[in-house]
Amino acid sequence: MNMTSEFIMSAALCLAALFFLAVISTTAYSLPRLNRAEQVHAYQTRADSLIRYYAQATPASDLSRGGYIEIAARLHRNQDMPWVLARLDTLMQKPSGDMFWMYPFITVTYAGRHNLPPAYQQRMREMWRTYHPYRGDTENHWAMYYTALYLITQMYPNEPGERWYNGRSSQETFAEAREYLIEWMNIATTIGQGEYDSPDYFGVFVVPMAQLYAWAEEAEMKQRAAMMLEWILADFAVDNLNGLYTGGHSRTYPKQVKEQWDVGSSAFAWLLWGNTPFRPTGEAAILALSGYQPPEIIHNIGADRATPFVHKERKRTRHRIRFSEMKNAPVYKYSYMRKEYALGSTQGGLLQPIQQHTWDLTWSVDDPRGKHNTFFTIHPYSSPTELGMYFAEHLGPITELVVRSKTTYDSPDKWTGGSPHEQVFQHEDALITLCDVPPGTRFPHFAGFFSKDLSRREEDKSGWIFAQGGEALIAFYPLAKYEWQQDPDGDWRLLSKQLKNGGVVQIAPAADYASFEAFKLAVKALPLKTTTKPKPGVRFTSLRGAQMEFTYDETPRVNGVTVDYENWPLFGGPFMHADKGSRKLELRYGKLRRVLDFNTLTISESVGR
Repeated sequence: MNMTSEFIMSAALCLAALFFLAVISTTAYSLPRLNRAEQVHAYQTRADSLIRYYAQATPASDLSRGGYIEIAARLHRNQDMPWVLARLDTLMQKPSGDMFWMYPFITVTYAGRHNLPPAYQQRMREMWRTYHPYRGDTENHWAMYYTALYLITQMYPNEPGERWYNGRSSQETFAEAREYLIEWMNIATTIGQGEYDSPDYFGVFVVPMAQLYAWAEEAEMKQRAAMMLEWILADFAVDNLNGLYTGGHSRTYPKQVKEQWDVGSSAFAWLLWGNTPFRPTGEAAILALSGYQPPEIIHNIGADRATPFVHKERKRTRHRIRFSEMKNAPVYKYSYMRKEYALGSTQGGLLQPIQQHTWDLTWSVDDPRGKHNTFFTIHPYSSPTELGMYFAEHLGPITELVVRSKTTYDSPDKWTGGSPHEQVFQHEDALITLCDVPPGTRFPHFAGFFSKDLSRREEDKSGWIFAQGGEALIAFYPLAKYEWQQDPDGDWRLLSKQLKNGGVVQIAPAADYASFEAFKLAVKALPLKTTTKPKPGVRFTSLRGAQMEFTYDETPRVNGVTVDYENWPLFGGPFMHADKGSRKLELRYGKLRRVLDFNTLTISESVGR
């Protein structure tokens, strides 16, 4: 057998092994309980296989392909150095991507600090003088940007301003980067993240913390990074259902809002818990390369869905610069999670520009690839006022500028985005959404997403629409007349052109009812009163007996008690607790307690009786 044949066979075996890992990890509901030794072994096996995947993604004989993550993986494994050097020769000719160049490039810089030839290390150092990366304008941009600057000036600590693209000395840049990163951590641990719970951007917050954890020489920064990394991973752990990031999101994309598996966060779910099919990303590979080992409690929180639970979170909007009395308005998140489904929401309104996802239902499926296992509604809103609230550009061309990259923003058929005319209230697995759209609004309609993957959908003369997705039974009561339209990909759109609008959502597990008909009868028997004049409102008693009252622009009530948004926790539920402003998070699972205290920069763990 020649070397080429051996390589092909080796690669085939590797890919087969990865496929096997992906298949056995695709399981609905909950993972088998593992002891700590089994958890550590399983995680390390997945981490090693992910690094190996990138190290072997391109044949060593092919010098025309391969990026920085593949280079870092090969450097980590100390293999194929001729290929590594050839690819560096090519990639360093025309750097581009700004902070998205910075984070993989700094990964290669540190991964290769012991085995790259000195001449290459010096050429890489020179890139920080000749290439001027843009800082960006979002929370994730700045986290990546300042982490890379922190690490490169740590490596070259005593160089003058003329040796750097920004004209500032190593000490000046290092101090600025350190100050920003600490301030970002303070904000996130007191009033929450601005780009919160994004399936697409989750990874670019994990990456900088993993890099600091792996390579920061300062003990304090290394500890901060470890704690912040755990904070972010725990936030994902509690919101994931079989690897899918459920509920309201700050940012997502048109395809991914429907096919929820096809996002970057799925790669981390596979790496952390093995509870979803293998979907490699360079961001997850950096976590694998960092040497970080997630604690037992994060494994358990992310993997166990045996018992239903309610979970609350407090986040914030990104920085508002116009059209708002508040720089960072609060975001109130609510989730009801169980093994069959997750229903999660935010309160509505303009919480993020362009890509907001206000609420959704996600139901469990055995294999989520290609599936649209979700249900939600939207008022599609487009306005220079929304964009001007968050971006500094002149209002005249601002919509056109945004549409150049976010092509669906100004489309009446879009499935992503927030609206100042939409308000949402959830209690357990019941939800009310209300819209009061002023005349003259650009897109004066309300839409509901009904997936092609629903196993059934029926209209009842009572006004309820009944459906089923997996083991989730769905009931939706529209507040106004509607029509059906089929989207090109086979999904169905409930379209209502009434300005005063909304709907009532009730979800239930199929196991609770003898039949679909029994579920329908139970829902139709529930007390329900709706109105759209003078403004939309609902009084509804849920299947769990909760009396929900919600009128547009008024604070909702449950069982006669007004919802207390003022004391909404940073995290609140059986697995996590943190008060607003506390800088302290307690993780809970069974008798195990783990506390991340940013006031003292300590992690403590205890086991109760």
